[in-house]
Amino acid sequence: MFLRELTQDLRILKGTGPATLRALANLDVHTVADLLLHLPRDYEDKTRIVPISRFSEGKVYTTAQVLRHEWFGFGRMRTLKIVVADSSSEAALLCFNRPFLEQMAPVGSTVQIYGKFQFKYGEIQSSAFEIQRVDGALNLKPNLEINLEIKPEIALSPLYSLSERLNQMALRRMVGLALSKFAPHIEDELPPTLRASHGFPPKSEALRAIHFPSSWEAATRAHDMLAYEELFYFQLGIALRIRSRRARVIERKPCPGVLARQLRERLTYALTEDQESVLKEIVEDMHKPYPMARLLQGDVGSGKTIVAILAALHAVERGGQVAIMAPTELLARQHATIAAHLVEPLGVRLAFVTGSISNAARPPLLAALKDGEIDIAIGTHALFSEDVSFKNLELVIIDEQQRFGVLQRIALYKKGHIPDFLMMTATPIPRSLALTFFGDLQVSTIQHLPPGRKPVVTHLAHEDRRRTVYEFTREKLKEGRQAYFVYPVISGSERHDLRDAESMASHLAKDVFPEFKVGLLHSRLADEVKMEVMTKFAAGEISILVATTVVEVGVDVPNATVMVIEHAERFGLSALHQLRGRIGRSSHQGYCFLVYSKDLTEEGRLRLKALYETTDGFAIAEEDLKIRGPGDMLGIEQSGDLRLRIADMRTDFELLKKARHDAFGIIESDPSLSGPDHEVIRQVLTRANPFSEK
Repeated sequence: MFLRELTQDLRILKGTGPATLRALANLDVHTVADLLLHLPRDYEDKTRIVPISRFSEGKVYTTAQVLRHEWFGFGRMRTLKIVVADSSSEAALLCFNRPFLEQMAPVGSTVQIYGKFQFKYGEIQSSAFEIQRVDGALNLKPNLEINLEIKPEIALSPLYSLSERLNQMALRRMVGLALSKFAPHIEDELPPTLRASHGFPPKSEALRAIHFPSSWEAATRAHDMLAYEELFYFQLGIALRIRSRRARVIERKPCPGVLARQLRERLTYALTEDQESVLKEIVEDMHKPYPMARLLQGDVGSGKTIVAILAALHAVERGGQVAIMAPTELLARQHATIAAHLVEPLGVRLAFVTGSISNAARPPLLAALKDGEIDIAIGTHALFSEDVSFKNLELVIIDEQQRFGVLQRIALYKKGHIPDFLMMTATPIPRSLALTFFGDLQVSTIQHLPPGRKPVVTHLAHEDRRRTVYEFTREKLKEGRQAYFVYPVISGSERHDLRDAESMASHLAKDVFPEFKVGLLHSRLADEVKMEVMTKFAAGEISILVATTVVEVGVDVPNATVMVIEHAERFGLSALHQLRGRIGRSSHQGYCFLVYSKDLTEEGRLRLKALYETTDGFAIAEEDLKIRGPGDMLGIEQSGDLRLRIADMRTDFELLKKARHDAFGIIESDPSLSGPDHEVIRQVLTRANPFSEK
């Protein structure tokens, strides 16, 4: 029996009632298999006492007295701080989203504390801790040693993610019951030779060890086995997709690249070495006998668009059509404007396709696409509408691919016979994620910006320093430059505690910069209004553009050199980097001000610190991976891609490389998986894929 086949209702476990089932459902735990895959997030190591004063040696495990309660923050951000002390030192427990601890640990009570502490803001503090009230008083007289009567435990105790009305003891009991009843019957899902070559334990043993390990070494070995198994089948699926794609033979027409050469002769600049390299990789792919599948990544402003257009001309020259899809009409229109200027003088026929096309113009446009009278169609998600068809779609280019769902990408891809596929992203992807989530794509990377660009100077500004930011911006506006002011919400009705674009546009125009023209841009405006505002800003008729993240992609105004992002701590690291990339797109120095409020969380501080310290998008992507994890970073849930349940790309990259090597080696040696050593793999693929999306 494979683990994923354990679909039994949790009520089979003694003592599991309706309230517990509801609490487990909030954790997305519905079956015995889900319960066994709800792995510990950490372990309590109570084999030795670590007082507060020795927090740097490892996790603190001590008995302390609650000295006082304090509160910081306002409104929804109001947070409890419990100040405690043992015989060695004093510390603060930051109770984010746990106000109920005020009642559980009243002033004067004695508590056991287990958690990770650090010295910060002039005090020893922790926001990741377990606390339990114990009977008896603790005398904390100065210089008096006390006896911390905590009995060491033989094994590590698992700590699980919990939901309301569910505690650690109850969850440990249920997991223990499930392991006793079902673990002996769970089969290995790795081939015996593969498991033996890595020295992994049987799966049943690994499950027991990861929930109730006898040592840290046992826990690590169990995690590695389960994570490797997950990554192996993930990479095996990627290898099978590559095999399937390369089995589809395409008869390629000759393409000497005349159109591309003609365009390059008209350019007023030379391609960078990186651009030349990635273009060569793409064109070589487009001449192979199987369809191209390539990811082109490059930092903001690195010149991906011209590479994509040059690649598109190779498909057009062969008599094919090209579809270029962008996530917003603003970005799609900018691509269309740039492309029209570059390729229409060469005789290439281009069309702009969005949902805002009038009813009168739509039928002839669709007919021209279907009859092959249009060479390049540039648009938004409207390109994959049911009524849009192509005569000979040879190349699909998707810009900012992470903003489209998998099904949307497939819908456009299927409008051609066997088209080449080029995805582009200005959000650099760490290598571990590229190999995992885009492992069936070849990756081309533009590392360097075009010459003449100056790195944007980034400043962190507390909201109390807002007036200084305004004065600096005024000086740049007087020099003839332009500025962006970005806010997290459109109107004050969304969040009363945040500055919003609509009211701030009025305030900046009337009270702060009355001598300059201020424009407003956000997603609720009509498309024609958005285009009018953007056109005026690009032409210099508007000096200050107040906006939301609608300007995150696709806005290219070289004269704009100042970017002010209000409530910067509320934005993701990738969004902040993209917004900063809107400036510094000329020889003029760019300046970005990240204005943050006093209610700055630890994660928000880390994001701002990362952006302040570097403009390297690849370094920022790595930091984003550390802070947020792969799911949030790539929008995995939104895009519909597989979510890893066990492996962590922040720590398991070496396991990923081993799993990829083994999976691809198996497919290369036995493409049909018909050999006797692959019986287990065949069973997993046909009976129960253990890592399919829930």
